[in-house]
Amino acid sequence: MPHELVAVILAAGLGTRLMPLTSLRPKCLCPIDNVALLDLAVASVRPYAAHIAVNTHYLAEQVEAHVAGTGIHLSPERDALLGSGGALGHLRAWIDGRPVLVRNADAYLTDDLRDLVDGWTGEHPRILVRNIHRPADFGTFRYVGVCLVPGATVATLPDAACGLYERVWKPAWDDGTLELVEAQGDVVDCGTHADYLTANLLASGGRSVIGDGAVVEGTAVRCVIWPGAYVGPDEHLVDVVRADRHITIPGVVVK
Repeated sequence: MPHELVAVILAAGLGTRLMPLTSLRPKCLCPIDNVALLDLAVASVRPYAAHIAVNTHYLAEQVEAHVAGTGIHLSPERDALLGSGGALGHLRAWIDGRPVLVRNADAYLTDDLRDLVDGWTGEHPRILVRNIHRPADFGTFRYVGVCLVPGATVATLPDAACGLYERVWKPAWDDGTLELVEAQGDVVDCGTHADYLTANLLASGGRSVIGDGAVVEGTAVRCVIWPGAYVGPDEHLVDVVRADRHITIPGVVVK
């Protein structure tokens, strides 16, 4: 592993497909088995990274309050979202030539990242993938939200909106230098209501997840009940995400 790997967690997204859940909190703070996605991401990179940065944009004040006092470096993108490549370009001075472990905050993964990190020379980009056995961006392999980017590559990225796929991964794939590591555990991109519920049920072993301070007087089967939410005595909820007393996502199809 290259000396002094740093981590950047991408947490600035709008979470549009998770609305109305994300009207209450940014996607990165939506809980999986009562632990924020951002906290799961931080825990997964911390064993390998000397320092951690998190980019912010949507509901940035909530993210800033959540990580206050943790030593995590915040990278606000106040004017506009910069994308995965621009987020690194915006952090170029902080990264300071070091190799970077990049992690999507909204990816639920059970893999230890050691298989990704071990043996990496830092010369070429390396990505974590899952074989979906149909055409994808890299043969039949789909990116699942974690990658390693050489420090020299970060130095070429602009402080402007751009993506790692276009600027880094696709060129490396085309010239045969993109390194792929296949994920072995559970992988869920928590971008939709169904996927968000699926990740919770994987994490909980299939039981309903009841948040702190939630009151369930009726029944909740394979549900996620957020902290402070309420299920009335006459309600029988199945495959539902209830975020508060007013926001319920019914009829979610679990994968």
